Amino acid sequence: MSRSLKKGPFVDPTLMKKIQKAKDSGDKKAIKTWARSSTITPEMVGMKFMIHNGRTFTELLVDENMVGHKLGEFALTRKFVSHGGRLAKGK
Repeated sequence: MSRSLKKGPFVDPTLMKKIQKAKDSGDKKAIKTWARSSTITPEMVGMKFMIHNGRTFTELLVDENMVGHKLGEFALTRKFVSHGGRLAKGK
């Protein structure tokens, strides 16, 4: 279920402060965040983020196509190992 249009997209307040501070100073350094549930807004386009995936930080450069998605969608939390084992390697 999506968020109410009346409320608007959720962006963590501390993350918004960091974004405004980076825009005002013209800083191109990556912004470190744990706010995976924050929605990507048009103000974030062109900025770099370091998103925590539970173990490490994944670097992300925000593009126009990412607007409306959540930050956590681009920092995967699970590592796919592969199916098959020896049988799959032999083929």
